[in-house]
Amino acid sequence: MKKIEAIIRKTKFEEVKDALLEVDIEWFSYYDVRGVGKSRQGRIYRGVVYDTSYIERILISIIVRDKNAEKTVAAIIKAAQTGEIGDGRIFIIPVEDAIRIRTGERGDIALYNAEKEK
Repeated sequence: MKKIEAIIRKTKFEEVKDALLEVDIEWFSYYDVRGVGKSRQGRIYRGVVYDTSYIERILISIIVRDKNAEKTVAAIIKAAQTGEIGDGRIFIIPVEDAIRIRTGERGDIALYNAEKEK
């Protein structure tokens, strides 16, 4: 199993969500996050200077079976990529085990319903 964490632009969230649904990733967590980027400049809007060093992003966290990791990453890249600086990052982390609290099932089966298994 793998944990995939993707930090993406807020404006790309709906596109990434739809792309994940298309590759049968039906459950994930997401969080509003802020980070500090390389660019340190002020922007002026209606005479007020805004600090742009704090960047608002969304962090998507997904646990997938090993066989689904690459298609999940490819879907995120395709939907989130603009080609501009600040598109984000994807991290792939190994997961040792998963346990479904309700039934006590462990491993891959704890991620998905057995009746949906193909």
